Amino acid sequence: MAEKLAAGRTLVLDVDDGLLLPSSSSPFPYFMLVALEAGGYIRGLVLLLLYPIILCIGGDSDAAVRMMAMAAFCGLRAGPFLAGRAVLPKWLMEDVAAEGLETMRMSGGRRVCVARKMPRLMVEGFLREYLGAESVVGKEMKVLWGFYTGLMEEEDKVMLEEKIMLEGNDAVGFSGSLEFLQHPLSRCCKNVYLVTKDEKATWQALPRSRYPKALVFHDGRLAFRPTAGSTIAMFTWLPFGVALGAARLAVALTVPYRYSTPIRAASGMSWRLKVKAGDRPTLLLGGDGERGRRRGQLYVCNHRTLIDPVYISVALDRPVRAVSYSLSRFSDLLSPIGRTVRLARDRDVDACIMGRLLDSGDLLVVSPEGTTCREPYLLRFSPLFAELSDDVVPVGLATETGMFYATTAGGLKFLDSLYYMVNPRMCYTVQFLERVSTSAVRERKVTSADVANLVQRKMGDALGYGCTMFNRKDKYRLLAGNDA
Repeated sequence: MAEKLAAGRTLVLDVDDGLLLPSSSSPFPYFMLVALEAGGYIRGLVLLLLYPIILCIGGDSDAAVRMMAMAAFCGLRAGPFLAGRAVLPKWLMEDVAAEGLETMRMSGGRRVCVARKMPRLMVEGFLREYLGAESVVGKEMKVLWGFYTGLMEEEDKVMLEEKIMLEGNDAVGFSGSLEFLQHPLSRCCKNVYLVTKDEKATWQALPRSRYPKALVFHDGRLAFRPTAGSTIAMFTWLPFGVALGAARLAVALTVPYRYSTPIRAASGMSWRLKVKAGDRPTLLLGGDGERGRRRGQLYVCNHRTLIDPVYISVALDRPVRAVSYSLSRFSDLLSPIGRTVRLARDRDVDACIMGRLLDSGDLLVVSPEGTTCREPYLLRFSPLFAELSDDVVPVGLATETGMFYATTAGGLKFLDSLYYMVNPRMCYTVQFLERVSTSAVRERKVTSADVANLVQRKMGDALGYGCTMFNRKDKYRLLAGNDA
């Protein structure tokens, strides 16, 4: 097989049975993601109620897939399909088989991916952006008056173009199902290689270290793969979760930290402090600020959710001031640490704002990433923090949630904190690192960018996260289609 593909021959790859793991043979979780993330909870509930019928007609049969597509897409506004670019890639990547990807990599020619079950708009963004497919062939969703009808039709135009290109091109097909032989493009292949069920049973999930392209950003609220069983569990939990979230929020806003922390931990809202043996976080600098007052301490953390400063405050057992570029008034009202100071996205103005807070003796928490990142990566650190004081204390943060993500790029941001509270269980890990001197920046011996990169590397090493040069604009261009 390797010799055949290495000769520059075009590869026609069956996405459903030649790339994804056998455990992902049913596309129900992907359609449920579309229904919930693009349509809402009522649409997701409708699809879930249809699941017994879907099972009766064959969970992955053509009729079942068309029923799932109707429930997930009917009535959605047509246009740029952000769920296919921002939500689905994470879950599709986790279902890619290492053996299927290796077949793609061995191809020395064009790679044409055929999606026999899911419509093209659900998989095209992932296949092109992360796996390097040159062409994606699949069913199209019909559009009427600017809205999806939920009906699927064959993609005649792209199919015809690919058939013309494959004729006389000595193409090779790869699949794990005999159904692929009925596809029009398979008939254009000189050879078709089929993987047996026994061989597919040994396929392994692709580890993150072998991803062709790092998956740094993704969107959507669901933190779990929405199979039928897990979706039932989510809808069952929601009424209890809303009540529990309201109780957690009331405790956080009205009870002092030292008493509210064990209460919230008993409800499943826990946190842990991770420090080296004998280390304790330093609260204040040794130098004096204006009028002889002790100057405040600057804490630099990575950004996981809007609640980051709250847990740093809990870990220090001291009130802190947080700064943010964008925060809804609703989220600010829910903050148990007081009002957050808004920055202006103007370097000089922001420097003055944070400088005044430090001069007044505040413990200041700043996230130089400028936006949240869910995956185990750190975005580029803005170097402004390195110019504000003589040293900083890096704080590594990690968060674990089992049901909902507390961040969004394309959704309603004011609900972020509420989604965090509704989770059955969640845990924050706070890790104070060794103090980093930034005095060399003021003495113009090094640049602030060099110090920012140093702090990013130290934090990445401590957390086990990868360091990137992506920034806020990169995130929103990919997930929301704008610079936000």
